Amino acid sequence: MAIHRLPMSLNKKCTFYRLMGSGRNGTFDLSPDLQQWALLAVWKNQEDFDAFYSKSFISRWWTNFTQEKWTVLCEPLISHGTWDNQTPFGKDFNQTTYNGPIAVLTRATIRLSKLKGFWSNVDPVAQLMLKAKGYITSFGIGEAPVYKQATFSVWQSAEDVKAFAYGSAEHREVIKKTREENWYSEELFARFKIIKSMGALSGKDPLENII
Repeated sequence: MAIHRLPMSLNKKCTFYRLMGSGRNGTFDLSPDLQQWALLAVWKNQEDFDAFYSKSFISRWWTNFTQEKWTVLCEPLISHGTWDNQTPFGKDFNQTTYNGPIAVLTRATIRLSKLKGFWSNVDPVAQLMLKAKGYITSFGIGEAPVYKQATFSVWQSAEDVKAFAYGSAEHREVIKKTREENWYSEELFARFKIIKSMGALSGKDPLENII
């Protein structure tokens, strides 16, 4: 991942990127998965992404040195908050009528004084998500261990996401705690329309026959 920082920083068609490690069990996790890594990148248009995916040094590296890779091309539907004081996915959105499969990104920088409270509430909510109606798959990713964390999850519909977020008393209570106890110094929440899914994870494309 350190090697990939230079070519990403030199790619002027990429407006935002983060190279990240991965947690275990599909969500936030204190134990890293040292065999799984993530790149989140924002492009000016799909042609720039296609050129990166087919011709770049990083793409060739993945082809030669990874056992498998899974890539999801997404278009933002809505985004709130900031990431390192930036709004990487924009601010103006018009896709209010889309109701197909969606991806959700939740990302936060956790205050050091609030780490205990945050981590003590992660596992119960994660277990609820894994069993929720419409849940397809998810990944815990992060720029730094313990305090810079994100989850990328994929769902059958926005209605399923809302049902998970607000339908369970346990999750509503955690959301309440994040506000009352001021866990985060920065946070971002975004939803995406899934344009394309390529490759495999654990031997299959998680979105096969879905999009």
